[in-house]
Amino acid sequence: MTQNRTHTCGELRAADAGKTVKLSGWMENIREVGAELAFVVLRDFYGTTQIIAETPEMVSQFKAINKESTISVEGTVRERASKNPKLPTGDVEVVPAKVEVLGRCRHNELPFQVNRSREADEAQRLKYRYLDLRNPEVKNNIVLRCQVVSAIRKAMTDHGFLEITTPILTASSPEGARDYLVPARNHPGKFYALPQAPQQFKQLLMTSGFDRYFQIAPCFRDEDARADRSPGEFYQLDMEMAFATQEDVFAVIEDVLPPIFAQYGKYDRASGAPFLRIPYTEAMETYGTDKPDLRIDLTVQDATSVLAGCGFGPFEGNVVKAVVVSGFHETRKFIDKTLADVEVVSGGKPYWFRLDENGEIVGGIAKFVQPIKDQVVSALGLKPNDFVALSAGKLGAAQKTAGVLVKTLGAAVPGHMDREQYAFCWIVDFPMYEIGEESGELEFCHNPFSMPSGGLEVLLKAERGEIDPLSITADQYDLVCNGVELSSGAVRNHDPEIMVKAFEMVRLGEEDVKAKFPAMYNAFTYGAPPHAGIAPGIDRMVMLLAGEDSIREIIPFPMNKNAQDPMMSAPSEVTQKQLDELHIALVKPEA
Repeated sequence: MTQNRTHTCGELRAADAGKTVKLSGWMENIREVGAELAFVVLRDFYGTTQIIAETPEMVSQFKAINKESTISVEGTVRERASKNPKLPTGDVEVVPAKVEVLGRCRHNELPFQVNRSREADEAQRLKYRYLDLRNPEVKNNIVLRCQVVSAIRKAMTDHGFLEITTPILTASSPEGARDYLVPARNHPGKFYALPQAPQQFKQLLMTSGFDRYFQIAPCFRDEDARADRSPGEFYQLDMEMAFATQEDVFAVIEDVLPPIFAQYGKYDRASGAPFLRIPYTEAMETYGTDKPDLRIDLTVQDATSVLAGCGFGPFEGNVVKAVVVSGFHETRKFIDKTLADVEVVSGGKPYWFRLDENGEIVGGIAKFVQPIKDQVVSALGLKPNDFVALSAGKLGAAQKTAGVLVKTLGAAVPGHMDREQYAFCWIVDFPMYEIGEESGELEFCHNPFSMPSGGLEVLLKAERGEIDPLSITADQYDLVCNGVELSSGAVRNHDPEIMVKAFEMVRLGEEDVKAKFPAMYNAFTYGAPPHAGIAPGIDRMVMLLAGEDSIREIIPFPMNKNAQDPMMSAPSEVTQKQLDELHIALVKPEA
């Protein structure tokens, strides 16, 4: 293969017995059996091979080498007397004639055992990420990521899309999250911004006459970390189509993603086309969330009419939601812990009762339910051994808690979750507007660039007071898989007149639109085609495929939860000279 090796450490088989070979890799382990025998594990990117030292000189030579040093071994392949069927190379070993140290590890003690690095503290793993990545389990996630990105590129190209890169240095724009700002040295007092997404550029490409665009796009947002969101930067399959509708976008995604999930996923089942479509309001009513996990068979029922007047204080004057779990045989300890976890996640207190094997109401708030037992059993369709979890409050709060109940109980109670599949759905018909929690006034609910369903006519009706602005829906959609939002997308508002009217609804006029989005507004005045797009998150997609719970497990060099890179010591201080060149003076926060 190369001057440093004839074979990889994952390549040799019984048929290679008798060959003289040269292997190179990291010395993972040495196990001594007396002064004249030692077994060495040599590891490279492709696998491991056992090296057997059978002379005092060779044993001594290996003992002098620290673990994780890179070495080359020349020797003869022979069949092992004691084979290891768990390894691809488990039928053979190499008897070395020559050993050379290529890169010495100068540390007698490692921060963690490489092949058990996932058990180490995350701070240590991130600080020594180059060691963590030597662990085949960790490395395989990065390999999977490469394979998935390659498959996506091929699929998109096969569908007639062009891969076009868009700028990394651009202008700041109000897109929902904090920008990362870059000072412009030659323009004192002015800043570039790293793009939160290529949203405006891809729409400008459609206006420029390109028909189908995509890229594996880096996006930058100064936001806090979550299990499914990396702080700082992330990547998405960004795509846009000219002269396209929602149906066109759905057709492409439903053709591209299922084969990739079926081929590369931990589970070999994935939803086929067409994916289930669920209107936003129905999703909130049925699942308590706009990110439903369709692997779970539990749903939310409205119990307001039957339980709001039962005399239980938290229910009075509130919306009451119920989640019925059949075949429930869990302990009181399980119930208390599970509902406490739900309260932490949702911020709302859940309540409960159950129907025992004799059909009696017991536990939790049973004394309030017992007087209206027949009505409750009938309204909720209860059977013996049913457990009923309840939430109460204003509509949004009750739905949120009920949604967390569905997710938590569905995953925890046996028989209610078909885990080994990828269940896709589209959430459609999102509200165009909402009442802002802080402002108390009408605001955009999601993407202000989405086309309102009904176009200009529906906006004019709302302006005249003929309809409630909150009833306006947008041609916007989310792609959800196993309870994870993979993407948002929309049919774009490509008409300047409709765009201005949409912004006027939230008290912003034409001059505001021109000031905030000058390039897009001006481009649209030159005749823009109808266009639509979407941008599934690569990181979240690979996280699902790998069956990981944290997005940091599938990113080569992730930041920690505080948006710091302990390996590179980023962010870091810079010199005064650098600050002076950029015309920046630091104002440190008060202690």
